[in-house]
Order: sequence, then C-alpha cells, then structure tokens
Amino acid sequence: MSPKSDNPADPFKKALTEATKVMADDRELNVSFSVDPPGLSPDSLRLPQVSRRMTAEEVLLARGTADALALRHRYHDAAVNARYQPQAGIARDLYDAMEGARVEAVGAKRMPGTAGNIDAKIGAEARRKGYDQIRDKADAPLAVAAGYLIRHLATGRDLPGGADNVMELWRGFIEEMGGDRLEGLTEALHDQKSFARFTRELIRDLGYGDQLGDDPDMEDPDQEDEASEEEDDQQPDSTGEDEDQEEGESSPEQSQDQQQDQSQAQVSMDEQAEAEDAEEQEMPEGEAPQDPPPPAISDADPNYTVFETRHDEEIGAEDLAEPAELERLRAYLDQQLDPLKGAVSRLANKLQRRLQAQQNRSWEFDREEGILDAGRLARVVANPTTPLSFKVEKDTEFRDTVVTLLIDNSGSMRGRPISIAAICADVLARTLERCQVKVEILGFTTRAWKGGQSREDWLAAGRPPLPGRLNDLRHIVYKRADAPWRRTRDNLGLMMKEGLLKENIDGEALEWAHRRLLARREARKVLMVISDGAPVDDSTLSVNPANYLEKHLRDVIAMVEKRKAVELAAIGIGHDVTRYYDRAVTITDVDQLAGAMTEQLASLFDADPRKRARVLGINRVV
Repeated sequence: MSPKSDNPADPFKKALTEATKVMADDRELNVSFSVDPPGLSPDSLRLPQVSRRMTAEEVLLARGTADALALRHRYHDAAVNARYQPQAGIARDLYDAMEGARVEAVGAKRMPGTAGNIDAKIGAEARRKGYDQIRDKADAPLAVAAGYLIRHLATGRDLPGGADNVMELWRGFIEEMGGDRLEGLTEALHDQKSFARFTRELIRDLGYGDQLGDDPDMEDPDQEDEASEEEDDQQPDSTGEDEDQEEGESSPEQSQDQQQDQSQAQVSMDEQAEAEDAEEQEMPEGEAPQDPPPPAISDADPNYTVFETRHDEEIGAEDLAEPAELERLRAYLDQQLDPLKGAVSRLANKLQRRLQAQQNRSWEFDREEGILDAGRLARVVANPTTPLSFKVEKDTEFRDTVVTLLIDNSGSMRGRPISIAAICADVLARTLERCQVKVEILGFTTRAWKGGQSREDWLAAGRPPLPGRLNDLRHIVYKRADAPWRRTRDNLGLMMKEGLLKENIDGEALEWAHRRLLARREARKVLMVISDGAPVDDSTLSVNPANYLEKHLRDVIAMVEKRKAVELAAIGIGHDVTRYYDRAVTITDVDQLAGAMTEQLASLFDADPRKRARVLGINRVV
C-alpha cells in the first residue's frame, strides 16, 4: 500500500486530471503536470505545474489550460487542419490563432463552464506578454488579435483587459478588410472544414493570400472517393459496352451534380477514360486516386526529406520558462558578463556612430533661399554689396532596415560562447533600435538528444531506410522584429537554461529565418548567422548519408545568396564558415565575437562597397 501523499495540491491535480479526460472524451488520455510549456499530442496532455501553495492564479491557469487543450483534443481534426493550413508565414499564424479560437468557442457553447476558465488563461497570458501596455498597433501581433476577435464574436463574451486591448487595436482593420465575411462566422463555426475555408478567405481579405499556397479544394478527397466507388461498381461488370456506361454517367443525379460542380464532373470523366484504357487490369477494391504529392519541405532542395514534422515547434522564449525563471537567468547572464559589457558597449557605440553618419542630414550652401547661413555673414559685413547666403537641409537616403540574428543553440555552444552571443545580441539590438533599425533574435536547436519522438515513430514504423531528418526541431523566437527591446530583455537569459542546448540542424533553421525575413515589409533585410560548427544531429546522420545535413545547408545558403532578397553574413566561432558563406569571418577566440559582430554589421551598412568588401574579407566587390 503506497503511503498517502502530503502534497495539498495532489487532490486538485487528480480531480483536474479526471475532469480533463471527460471533457476530452478520451479516458486513455495521459494527463501530466510539468514546468515545461503546456502542450498536446495525440495521446497525452501536459498542464502547468501547480505548487504546494496552490495560489488562485496557479489554479485558474491550470484549469483554463486544461479546458483549452481538452477541447482541442475533442473538437480539432488534425487531418483537416493539415490539409487547409498554410505552410508558413503570417497566414499560418492567423490560421492557427483562429482555429484555436473556434475550438474554444465551440466548447464554450456546449460546455459553458469552460468559458470562465479559458478567460482566466487568456488573461494570464496577456499579462505575461504585456498586452495591456501596448499602445501602438504595430506592437500588437495581428494573428493574436484575429483569434481574440473570432472568439469574441463567436461567444459574445468580453475579453480580459490585456487581450481586449490587442483586439481593439486591430479590430477596425480586420472588420474593414473582412467586409461581410465575418457575418458567416456562426454558420461555419461547428464544422472544421467549413471554418477552414472561411479562415482562408478571411486571410486573403487581410492581404496574405500569397502565403496560402494551393487551394486544397481543387481536388476534394470526398469527391474523389465517390468517383472511385463508382469506378469499382462499374469495373467488375465491364463488357466494353461504352454506350451503357455513358448512359449510366448521364443519370439525373449525376447531371445535377455536374451542374453544381463542373470540376467534379471533369474529374469523373477523366477517371472513367482511364478505367476504359485499363479494363483488363484489375483495380484493388476501394483504391482511391492518389493525392497530389505533398509540398517540398525545403525550397532549396526538393529532395530534402523529413520523417516527421508534427513534433517540431516554433516557440517564443517566454513560453519555455516562467517569468521569474527568465528574470533569474537574465540576472545570472548580466553578472557573468559584467566585465565584458563595457567593451561591447564601446563597440556598439562605434556602430551607432557609423549608422548615424549615414542617417545624418547634410546642408547645401549658397542657395538663393532657405535658412540664412550665419557663418557667412562676415562677408556681408565686409562688403555690403555681397548678397546674403542661404542654406538648405538635405536628407540622406537611408532605407528602412530589419536585421535578424540567428544564433546556434547547440550543446557545443554551452558556457562562455553562448553567454557572449547572448549579451552581444542584446547590446546590438538596443543599439540598432536607437537607430530605427528593427532587430529580430532567433535561436535554433532540437527538442531532444538522439532523435526524440521522431526517432520513436521511426522505430515503430519498422525503421524505413533513408528517413531524412530524424529529430524534433525547436526554433526559438527570443525577440520579434516589432517587439521593443525593453519587453524582451529577459528572454535572452533563456540561453543560460540548463538542458536547452542540444543539437543543431542549420539548414532548416536558416531557411526558417529567411522565410520570416521575406514576410517583412522593410526595404532592406539582413541576416547574420552565429555558429560554432557544421550541422550535427546523431540520429539523422546515423541513418542517412554522412553529408546529408551539410549538403542541405549549402543548398539553402546558395538559394539565399542567389535570390539576393536578403543580405547574408556569418560568424564562425572556432569553425571555418567561409567555406559555406560568401560573407563570413571566422574567429578563434570567443572574446572576439563582440568585435566581429559589430564590424560585420557596420560593414553591411557601409555606403562604400569597396570598404564593405575589404572588411568582410571578400576579394570581389559585392
């Protein structure tokens, strides 16, 4: 007989676990409590940890998170989602946010008790992310606001303060662009497929239709299955009597279907023609026409494959640790690198002066009108017949710019390298922000050593050969480009978190950062990569060619440099990255990182291309 637990939170956890299973309609669901971010997989659900103190905030957050995830488990179809979901970009963020709102709204209508709990969860998240302090629409994420608006319109409930603030900042824009589309929300709410179509159309109205990809309804699996069943019914009795078959195809029911959907009729006719050409070949019963091949994982290399993507995650740093832990880690980072901050700050000031030198205004002298040039009044005093001299202020062109710092978060960066990378990124972000240059800070690693859940799925599938990338990606957003530095300062402390740094798959991370930059509106886009080695993932390399990840990295770099939409530079720490990147520098001592980052950025902004090439160590002028 096991001893009775003395943790006062255990009865609450047990009751919440049972209630969650009932709400999810899955008695086999595994419910756990963890300090890791809440999450949901097909057979398990992870909730926030509840301490012995059982504060009201902890209890409400756990209940709200449990309700939200349970409702998603019950009312969300992963297959439908995968079919209609955009591949990436803001369109995907909008789609995911609105689908999450749909699930919660459906649950609130059918189980009203969940609404208050989820409100508490939304309020806690809004406070943690500082949504109540945002005053400018540019600082509020559009996708989050769209999700809030869908939930508000579907349930009629007021949102918590911070969430309401974000929604109202974007509400006018969404309602203006969406037009009458939002009036169809109620009809589409309870059918995920109908809501997915509604969502895609709304995304198109908002101006992100180019990120939606191909229309998934061009070939409807339901229609193809019906056509396949008709083929199976006809083929066993096929005697070559084409006229009888044509009469069957022109029955009143099918004629009506053709009038309703001409494209479906065309598909059926094409399939019938194929069946007539292959009458002597027996078609396996129930076999449906093959779906079109899935889109390529990589734009750089269509042959690059991934065994499983559903375990990958793109996550904000604030979602990987509690605010108190982030604050503690940031304090540790500041304390550890206090002697270095002075040198880094001096280099940052040097960068700022070089940027401001290009942004500073200049004067045109000896003009007939403008501002009186006081410096030349002495000529007038000496010779009264000399005309007055005027000057005109002239703006120097300086294109609006966004810079992304992509930092390797692999295990080999542990210790001083990752500490210096974090503090340099922090100081440079502040410096560039003062010069009106937006900065995004990203990190990349994997969720597990030795393959994680992807490898487990591969083993369960019988170890198929050449599975492609075989680990669970973790792409971390430390600072979004539109987020002010003061709100994300503590996030960089996450790099000090024990157990965060694992393996590195550079090619996919670089392509991810590149896609994020392409979605930006700035005229100039700069991407700087900081890494200490070639891509390494033991699980992937053990079952694929030895150069599999390195080849993909080279292909991605070649694609980025060929397209020239983004200026790419790299810094290698003790590793020669010049064999990969055109613009690159290798440092042998991690203490040189601050200077290298500053010089690289300064050279990218330098107006003189010859000087830029000389600093970057490039023989040719770019």
